[in-house]
Amino acid sequence: MDQTVQVTADRADRADRSRPRARMTGPERREQLIAVGRKLFADKGFEATTVEEVAAKANVSKPVVYEHFGGKEGLYAVVVDREIQALMGGISAALEEPEGARVLLERATLALLDYIENDPSGFRILVRDSPPGQSTGSFASVLGDVAVQVEHLLAAEFKQRGLDPKSAPIHAQMLVGMVALTGQWWLDRRKFKKDQVAAHLVNLAWNGLSGLDRAPRLVTLPHR
Repeated sequence: MDQTVQVTADRADRADRSRPRARMTGPERREQLIAVGRKLFADKGFEATTVEEVAAKANVSKPVVYEHFGGKEGLYAVVVDREIQALMGGISAALEEPEGARVLLERATLALLDYIENDPSGFRILVRDSPPGQSTGSFASVLGDVAVQVEHLLAAEFKQRGLDPKSAPIHAQMLVGMVALTGQWWLDRRKFKKDQVAAHLVNLAWNGLSGLDRAPRLVTLPHR
């Protein structure tokens, strides 16, 4: 009796495997390829990932990848664009509420660290290599966009403190760069909790800003 049941089960299993699977719709296939490409780009980077590998992982032929994205560059652009939207969306939301500069600094710092914590693969894609000649979509360009938002906040704060608002752009770049590089370090060295990292960053940035000289000068001039 048991052998008969096993034979019946084996036949049913073979019949199920031989039954043609439902084909993905165009949008479903596109999302599948994006998911496959995203993982490969995060693990290996743009240069080391090939169209052949994407197609093999998705169990499709190479022409299918070209049909949807025109090539590896097109797929990479879509993946990066989504990551940029996710990161910028979090930071922009953190800066929307009209609060004091210190609170906004804390929120923006936590927004970046939240993204790194919740989406490490996406962050790795942004900080990895990008296609040669690509001027947008790199991590540097993302940080530049964030710095522009921070710049306006700093300019207003500088005016209140009697400092030159024209120096806000360079301070914005320094602040954003400091947070971003620390985030990269924290991504692979989770020795500190997220809130601790944010607290240390804000402590350095805020206390440094609160003690700025009106006309900063170097103590020793470099030899020329």
